[in-house]
Amino acid sequence: MILSRIFRHPIKAHGREELASVLLSEGECLPFDRHWAVAHEAARLTDGWNRCANFSRGAKAPALMAMTCTLDEASRSVTLRHPDRPDLTFRPDEDPAEFIDWVRPLMPEDRAQSARIVSAGRGMTDSEFPSVSILSLTSLADLSAKMGTDLSIHRWRGNLWLDGVEPWAELDMIGQEIAIGDAVLRIEERITRCRATMANPETGQIDADTLQGLFNHYGHRDFGVYATVIRGGRIAT
Repeated sequence: MILSRIFRHPIKAHGREELASVLLSEGECLPFDRHWAVAHEAARLTDGWNRCANFSRGAKAPALMAMTCTLDEASRSVTLRHPDRPDLTFRPDEDPAEFIDWVRPLMPEDRAQSARIVSAGRGMTDSEFPSVSILSLTSLADLSAKMGTDLSIHRWRGNLWLDGVEPWAELDMIGQEIAIGDAVLRIEERITRCRATMANPETGQIDADTLQGLFNHYGHRDFGVYATVIRGGRIAT
């Protein structure tokens, strides 16, 4: 088993960034993963972590899936790129109004519009606990073959991609611990998928029914697992 690729998503559902290595900390998400999230105008937020229904995301706005990003940790500035928009560099903590104007053309008119950027002191992942998502390239290859289409890894917005394991073995690892580099993670639960995975991450257009494909071929809509970091350490591809 090898760690093939590492990704983080500084602003939830708004861009992906690939890393060569990262330092994991016990009980925390991958650093700066989902550090910020974009609350829509109908959000009902409480202090701290909030459910994904409060945020603009690919399940409701598939065009967001075509976004990439770069985070400058020192200045806490993010550069966003999208095939249909000019590049934008801004600081989510300081000047979100420019971002709200920039992202508006990517949001469907019949959906709640993006309103403000929030943070919670932890990653705003879809799990209630601070998690790192682990996915398998062999599982993706198996699903792609069964669906007859080459599914991009970027549809799934995972953190860690493993290679060299049997397809779907990760789904049977709940409760087990795995060592990656200097870190140890405990596999907690499966990730049940949403409509965001149906969008092509190059175009932001829906072009593959991944949910039906998962159900038809495997009897569920799960892809990947959530893990907890139980011993921190540096990991690298």
